[in-house]
Amino acid sequence: MKTVSIIQSNYIPWKGYFDIINDSDLFVFYDDVQYTKNDWRNRNKIKTRNGASWLTIPVGSKFDRLIHEVEINDRTWQTKHWKTLSLEYKDAPYFNMYKDFFRYIYFDIEWTNLSILNQYLIKHISREFLGINTTFKSSLEFNSHGQKLDKLIDILIQAEADVYISGPAAKNYIDEKIFIDSGIKLVYKNYNSYPEYPQFHPPFEHGVTILDLLFQVGPEAPYYIWGWRQESKESLKNIR
Repeated sequence: MKTVSIIQSNYIPWKGYFDIINDSDLFVFYDDVQYTKNDWRNRNKIKTRNGASWLTIPVGSKFDRLIHEVEINDRTWQTKHWKTLSLEYKDAPYFNMYKDFFRYIYFDIEWTNLSILNQYLIKHISREFLGINTTFKSSLEFNSHGQKLDKLIDILIQAEADVYISGPAAKNYIDEKIFIDSGIKLVYKNYNSYPEYPQFHPPFEHGVTILDLLFQVGPEAPYYIWGWRQESKESLKNIR
């Protein structure tokens, strides 16, 4: 059974994004679709002493472009993001473990394309920091046709998917019959019951960038994303 997920690349996504990646045999960056303004493509949240705050990459307000066409023309955001992360997380237990990599990201490379930046960060965090072995591809590698759901189904068929994992928000617009007719099992990811971890500035907030989790718990991060489920299953077996 081959499990596939297809999602737009986001800027330093939250833990749920990586949860889906870990559940997948193949993860496809869906970046040849419309770029959406004020979304997760070019921004994400961190915890600060003043509450959740956005880290935003300025990419302009042009509407008529696909995600992989979005250019970054202003480099000042890189220094700003690094300074903000350093200020808010310098006292986190594992900030020093990752700081060299992120200094490299924010100081040594001049990023000019949003999709390339997002995909690089997601792949590196997945493989090097979370130990995920999922295969990554770009939707540009598929000669897909159609619009919206038809295009997605075409990619799944070309990828020889048996199971498709979707975020729960897609329930509002997905026609499940199309998946049934295509012979692909549709599974909605459940983001409920993630355990809390030590986090600065209560109350606890789940919907922040993965960096918050990494800086706070380091190598234990996978437990707080998916490892706890296995522990729960083992506990249930012992009760029975």
